[in-house]
Amino acid sequence: MGKLTTHVLDTAHGAPGKGMVVRLYKNDKLLLTAKTNADGRCDAPLLEGKNFKTGTYRLEFEAGKYFKKAGVTLAKTPFLDVITISFGISDAAAHYHVPLLVSPYGYSTYRGS
Repeated sequence: MGKLTTHVLDTAHGAPGKGMVVRLYKNDKLLLTAKTNADGRCDAPLLEGKNFKTGTYRLEFEAGKYFKKAGVTLAKTPFLDVITISFGISDAAAHYHVPLLVSPYGYSTYRGS
């Protein structure tokens, strides 16, 4: 059974990205809003089972609000505010894991397992 998960790692502090708001979209339609737990993960898969379908998706991570709440001094207009990752799901039976490694001035992602 396929599923979609995510994980946020705060590389500025060397810790999980606890409490970051994450939104998932498909074709510009908001599917869900979640918040990362103490381990930087969402408590449940973002998609799974019959809701996990092929197509193009977008994850939005509220990094600016997360770093402000963490006490990081940011510019009035943060360099990174909402981070958007667009990706495709081509195999509805696979596990797609989309982690975000983030600091106030940079980020990376990859297809994890």
